[in-house]
Amino acid sequence: MKIAFLADPLSTFKIYKDSTFAMMREAAKRGHAVYAFEQRDMVLEEGVVSAVVTRIHLTGEADGWYRADRPESVQLSFFDAVIERKDPPFDMEYVYGTYLLELAERQGARVFNRPGAIRDHNEKLTIGQFSQYTSPTLVTSDAARLRAFHEKHGDVIFKPLDGMGGAGIFRVKDDGMNLGSVIESLTANGKHTIMAQKYIPAIKQGDKRVLVINGQPVPFTLARIPQGNEVRGNLAAGGLGVAMPITERERAIAEAIGPELAARGLLLVGLDVIGDFLTEVNVTSPTCFQEITDQTGFDVAAMFIDAVELKANEKH
Repeated sequence: MKIAFLADPLSTFKIYKDSTFAMMREAAKRGHAVYAFEQRDMVLEEGVVSAVVTRIHLTGEADGWYRADRPESVQLSFFDAVIERKDPPFDMEYVYGTYLLELAERQGARVFNRPGAIRDHNEKLTIGQFSQYTSPTLVTSDAARLRAFHEKHGDVIFKPLDGMGGAGIFRVKDDGMNLGSVIESLTANGKHTIMAQKYIPAIKQGDKRVLVINGQPVPFTLARIPQGNEVRGNLAAGGLGVAMPITERERAIAEAIGPELAARGLLLVGLDVIGDFLTEVNVTSPTCFQEITDQTGFDVAAMFIDAVELKANEKH
C-alpha cells in the first residue's frame, strides 16, 4: 500500500512519543510505502486536488530518523490511504484543509479520519450527543446562565470550545473566587461561546484517554494525572501519563458510542473520561499510542494500521 500522512513538519516530531511516528513505523515495517506532506502542500487546480508529497524511509535512528526522496506532485487519489494527522488549532485554515480533502475524496481518495466527520465533530461539543455519559454541562455565552450554573453546582470547570492541551481551562470552587473575571475573559464579554462542566473529583486519579479504533476500544487507557496543585491532567500541562487496563465503565462508554462514530467516518477517536463521565471526543489527531505501548506492551499502532488496511481495501 501507499500511505500518505498529512501532518505537521517532520522536523517537529518528538519520535520517542509521537503517535504519528508510531503509525509510520508500523506501516513501514509491513512494507507499505510511507509519504508525508503538510496542509500547505495541497493544491486545487482545474478541479483536481493534488499535493507535493515526499516519500520517506525510516532509518531506525533517533537523530536523522528518516531519509527523504525528492518531493513530487501527485493527486491524492494516487494513495491507498491518506491519514489526516494535522494537530490543532482547529482554525479556518484547518477547515479549508478539510474542504480540499473532501474534494479529494470525491476523486477517489481514501481519507482517515474523514474530513467531513472531523469538521462536524467539535471535540468539546460532541459530548452533547451522548449526554447520558456526561456530568452536568452548559454551553453558552450568557454570563447570567454561567453564573446560575455555578451557583447550582458550586465547583465548576470553565473552558473554551477551541482549546487544546488544557489551554484556557479554569476551575472555580464554591467560594466563587474570580468567577466574574473567568467568565468575562473566556466569553470576551459575551462574544464567545464556552463550556461549563460540574467538577469531577475523580480527576485526581487521572483524565483517562480511551482510544477507539474502527469502533473498538484499545484494552488499555492512559491516565493523565494532574501534578501538584494543577487541575489539568493534560500531558501538555505537565500531567503524568500512567497506562492502565480499561475499566468496565470506560469500555461501556466506548462500545456504546464507538461504532456510531466509526460509521460516521471516524476511524480513530480519543475519548476523554474522568471517573464515570465522558468529557471530550478527540477526532483531529488523537495521541498516547507510544505511552500505552511502552508501558503495557500492547501495540496500538499495529491495531490502527490493521484498521487502515481493512478500510482501504474496501474500495477494491
